[in-house]
Amino acid sequence: MNNSRSILVTGGAGFIGSHTVVSLFEAGYQPVIVDNLSNSTSSVLAGIRQLVGTDLPFYQIDCTNRTAMAEVIDKHQPAGVIHFAAFKAVGESVAKPLAYYRNNLDSLIVLLDLMGEKGISNLVFSSSCTVYGEPDALPVTEESAIKIAQSPYGYTKQVGERMIADAVQAQPNSHAILLRYFNPIGAHPSALIGELPLGVPNNLVPYITQTAAGLRSVLTVYGDDYHTPDGTCIRDYIHVLDLAEAHVAAIELLLAQKVDKTEVFNIGTGHGQSVMEVIRTFEQVNQVNLPFVIGPRRSGDVEQVWADASKAEQVLGWKAKRSLSTALEDAWRWQLHLQS
Repeated sequence: MNNSRSILVTGGAGFIGSHTVVSLFEAGYQPVIVDNLSNSTSSVLAGIRQLVGTDLPFYQIDCTNRTAMAEVIDKHQPAGVIHFAAFKAVGESVAKPLAYYRNNLDSLIVLLDLMGEKGISNLVFSSSCTVYGEPDALPVTEESAIKIAQSPYGYTKQVGERMIADAVQAQPNSHAILLRYFNPIGAHPSALIGELPLGVPNNLVPYITQTAAGLRSVLTVYGDDYHTPDGTCIRDYIHVLDLAEAHVAAIELLLAQKVDKTEVFNIGTGHGQSVMEVIRTFEQVNQVNLPFVIGPRRSGDVEQVWADASKAEQVLGWKAKRSLSTALEDAWRWQLHLQS
């Protein structure tokens, strides 16, 4: 018999996973964290413990390890799974495609296989707006065309979505929600957990905060000749806590048995902001000058993309609440905490 409040969270020590674990706990669930710590550290677990006031079950195992995963599931009998665990750097995926295919797809196959075997019928999958590629029209809706992936990372998300839909279709009483994230930024306002890139950051905001803190000499803006108002790329930046709360809403919809097989939701703010707007807002809200230079365009970068998130509001009852300014204040507070 599944434990109706127990939720298995793979990659639960990562940036989005750790914030979702806290939001799940605050909503009355019992998160069980699985993470091999390949892209996070055990210090994240200490931050989670401070926020929730107790130790949560944690297993340092790889999600491709079927035997270890089966033992965790047998012990906790979760009512649902939120699957974050995946490699996620676009550039690295181009350099190491087989590592991405092996990790991202094998782990999902193991998970889907075990869910079918153990009778776990609810899955929330961490997908991405990368599945849309360079969109034909903006904002993108859940019905927008899925374009040829620009990277092995993006392709693993497309294949993962298809694998889940096929597995759910073949399995009676099985249901899944695919959340297509736009650009998560920020940190918990307590500064106890946040984004913790190992090595050189691949994302804009941690690069901004590290540059502002003097850890990096200068921020490079990749291209200022795009067909946008200020020439820089436009993205839909969403506060990580808003994103975390979307996962709680998704689990609740699944547990209420209000999902017919597989549903897809865009999770974004519904607004696009340019790289230069993010830089200027960061400088303004944090009273910091940020050294930056304009560099050449970076291959694989989409010019502009932002979400139509109205389906999430109507069906999930979820809407992004936090502003870009709030997210950038929280990100800077987290960076200062890391250096204190």
